[in-house]
Amino acid sequence: MTHALDGVDLLPRVQRALDEHIDAQREALAALGEPMTPLVDSVAELLAGGKRLRAAFLYWGWRALGGADDDAAVRAASSMEVFQAAALLHDDVMDNSDLRRGHPTAHRAFAARHQAQGWSGESARFGHAAAILAGDLCLCWTDELFSSSGLPEAGLRRARPEFDRMRTHLMGGQFLDMLEGARGWHDLGHAERLERCRTVIRFKSARYSVEQPLLIGALAADATQDTLAGLARYGAALGEAFQLRDDVLGVFGDPGQTGKPAGDDLREGKHTVLVAHALEHADPADARLLADSLGDPDLGDDAVQECRRVLVSSTALERTEAMVSDGAQEAVRALDTIGDLTADGRRALAELVEICTVRAT
Repeated sequence: MTHALDGVDLLPRVQRALDEHIDAQREALAALGEPMTPLVDSVAELLAGGKRLRAAFLYWGWRALGGADDDAAVRAASSMEVFQAAALLHDDVMDNSDLRRGHPTAHRAFAARHQAQGWSGESARFGHAAAILAGDLCLCWTDELFSSSGLPEAGLRRARPEFDRMRTHLMGGQFLDMLEGARGWHDLGHAERLERCRTVIRFKSARYSVEQPLLIGALAADATQDTLAGLARYGAALGEAFQLRDDVLGVFGDPGQTGKPAGDDLREGKHTVLVAHALEHADPADARLLADSLGDPDLGDDAVQECRRVLVSSTALERTEAMVSDGAQEAVRALDTIGDLTADGRRALAELVEICTVRAT
């Protein structure tokens, strides 16, 4: 990584803030006894890794408008990582995922614990419930960490509406993603499929990954309306490109780097832009092969490889990569229109474009 993360030691500083918060929450839950340990541990494990991009966008939204480089800014930024942890915990339950960052997902780990202890009831049901509660804890802790970060009260008040909107939009986006998988695409044309994909992308991932953390930081620093509009254009374009890169990695990524099995998005039946392009541009036999493979939890490695072949031969991969490139370029153009950013902030936001779109994890 470059200056946007390393130059200000943001990664270790965010980790320290998260560790301090987890320690405080362990104390708060101590009265409930030892059973709380694995619940908090499931969150601590998830918060021990990650790219810290959401924290970086809040931090640089603040710094780019002249905010101080202090512990309060880092604590506020770290709240975005706790929010993402909530989303990941819930998302893994909804997708029935086995792995996250190379380790068993929380619901799988809780289910295994239930089975090993010989407790009553269904192990899978226990695992799902425990992971949902861990995610709910993260939602509570997100608010607590942000509001007690130490940023000036006036800044927190300015940023609060966007902070609240971010949390509401993500839950709506998660529902849209689930809904799209349930109602299917059979009666839709290519343009409508793409539009539905991009709507899910926008509200499930893109906005809370880039645009909204950036705006929260900038609002706290008292950005003008013109600056906020420019940052929103930057964030919207980059957020979509960021998620499109995730969709590509979900099929073509190296499991050793992504921490998830190759082709998991196919097994989960994800309706992505990549798949939409393939269904439109593949020959009929290949389109049927891909459609029949989507959502098959037992899809083997050979079948995944065949789906990859279809995604390449149909030009779906090429078209999606072009959309990633277009989004990155649009973000750079939007950044160039904003006149009142600090030099460090402008440089960091430019570097974050590449970090978000040229990556293997």
